[in-house]
Amino acid sequence: MFDLMPFGRKERSLANYFDHFEKNFFGDMMGDLSECKTDIIDQGDKYILQAELPGFQKEDIRIDLNNDLLTISAEHREDREEKDKEGNFVRRERHYGSYARSFDVSGIQTDHITADYKNGVLELALPKSAPAHEQTRRIELK
Repeated sequence: MFDLMPFGRKERSLANYFDHFEKNFFGDMMGDLSECKTDIIDQGDKYILQAELPGFQKEDIRIDLNNDLLTISAEHREDREEKDKEGNFVRRERHYGSYARSFDVSGIQTDHITADYKNGVLELALPKSAPAHEQTRRIELK
């Protein structure tokens, strides 16, 4: 009844059982989008953000900037139909997948952000803003 797990019990809801059944029976066409991997690499003068978005086309992806909030979102719908010679459905499937994640880009030159999408990986170059120079001076008392 319980999965083998030392010092604990693995909790499963009815929804998890159906999700597990569906993935095993129908396959996992779009992958688990809640687990899209995102890496941010500091290259000194800029950050490189890499987000894995497998199964999406370039047209499915949006990158929006609202003040200092950069949002990456992707949405994909797919309908498949197979009919026999008489035009009756033998199989009809619909798949949907979406992803959204936001990042704080304060300290970034937002006018110079570039983006590229190849082989299921979205890559953004986020150039850093020049650090503000601190000026120190003494105020003379009168």
